[in-house]
Amino acid sequence: MKRSRTYLPATTHALQALGAQIAAGRREMGWSAAELAGRLGVTAPLVTRIEKGAPGTAVGTVLEAAILCGVPLFGADPDDLDDVAERTRDRLALLPQRVRSHRIEIDNDF
Repeated sequence: MKRSRTYLPATTHALQALGAQIAAGRREMGWSAAELAGRLGVTAPLVTRIEKGAPGTAVGTVLEAAILCGVPLFGADPDDLDDVAERTRDRLALLPQRVRSHRIEIDNDF
């Protein structure tokens, strides 16, 4: 039995927006869902779920579909993604390697 997962509204909206952009890009390329599925190595029903914004789809498959359909990721030209990744790695280098949760000290002195 599959467990149900609840997603934040912002997550759902983002998936639906990305799915709509993928659908528009696919149609602009003149591809059917089956053609895009063949390029991705998945089934046509999975392409339909991606385009509807279904949250259970593998992120790699969704990003691959977006790239194939010409959808700009992270607001950047595909050639600029290396720069985005480099800036993010630079930012990560400034942050601590490990993050520990803060322990709450209980005050029993009352």
